[in-house]
Amino acid sequence: MQVTISGHHVDVTEAIHNYIESKLERLTHHSDLITSINVTVSVEKLTQKAEAKIHVNGKDLFADAESEDLYAAIDAMTDKLDRQLIKHKEKLRSHR
Repeated sequence: MQVTISGHHVDVTEAIHNYIESKLERLTHHSDLITSINVTVSVEKLTQKAEAKIHVNGKDLFADAESEDLYAAIDAMTDKLDRQLIKHKEKLRSHR
């Protein structure tokens, strides 16, 4: 699994990088089919934004979240991706 983390108008510090990596660890428990994850964190005036694109076998999943706190935005984004992965996994099982 390839993870790419980038920042737009914000420097991605080691603490932010480690926090994102630890949150993405939870996603790998649901699916071994993840091939790549692209995460972008950005700052727009007073809002912090986190968005991610996950490439799973046969499909791309996208989630974004905004908050006043960057860590809260990352949490919300990973929660959305978690739900999408579970839903995708259930669809794969039901079609087999």
